Amino acid sequence: MISFLIAIGIMIGVTFFFGVLLAMAYRLLRVEEDPRVSATEGMLPGTNCGACGQPGCAGFAQAVVNGEIQPSKCSVASPDVVDEIAQFLGVDAGEAEKRVARLHCAGGKAQAHQIAEYHGFESCRAASVVSGGGKGCSWGCLGLADCKVACTFDAIAMNANGLPAVDADKCTACGDCVEACPKDLFELLPVNQRLLVQCKSALSGEAATALCSVACDACGRCAADAVPGLIEMRDNLPRIDYQSGLTATRAVTARCPTGAIRWIE
Repeated sequence: MISFLIAIGIMIGVTFFFGVLLAMAYRLLRVEEDPRVSATEGMLPGTNCGACGQPGCAGFAQAVVNGEIQPSKCSVASPDVVDEIAQFLGVDAGEAEKRVARLHCAGGKAQAHQIAEYHGFESCRAASVVSGGGKGCSWGCLGLADCKVACTFDAIAMNANGLPAVDADKCTACGDCVEACPKDLFELLPVNQRLLVQCKSALSGEAATALCSVACDACGRCAADAVPGLIEMRDNLPRIDYQSGLTATRAVTARCPTGAIRWIE
């Protein structure tokens, strides 16, 4: 009995000792949080999507309070919320160019040839490891909606042609669809960038169009018609330099024989 009581006493003593130690460490090491951080976080949508480049809304709020980022960088918040945060903190709201997810493929059911029929788990990622999902163009969209499932903002719907259609008004450029697509077909681009190459095929000429009627055949006409420096032909595809500051026009698409490069309304 005495040994039992001694053991209990030792346990209580050890617990008390470490409790006091933790209390002292908390008082000495704690970092006072700026109350504006929690207030700012409370104004945010709370989606924790990461589109701003921060680890969730709490990280974004901390960065805004620290002056490391402007309120407008939250692509989910409405303009009214952005202004409210800016007024609360007494900072410039800033101007953020809206970005949206764009799909680099136009080869749906009506355009792309199927060489096999896939039966299995309804997932692009699963299908892509089984003979490429049965699609003739191994670079194209498989249409099994991994991107739609990944989108937490309901900004993607599968159209009648079996391709994902992005609602630009709902899209927050969170990047979930970019991560979900096993073919790497999505890219986040400024919404005012209207020129888009909707093909990722590495083939050229008839080898490309035999697999998909809207595939790029690498003719190079778009690059020739664009202002110098805007489009470069590389690996049988036109590569648009969106950072060049050069003006793109619909005229660039006029001579494309397949419609692989498009002007998005």
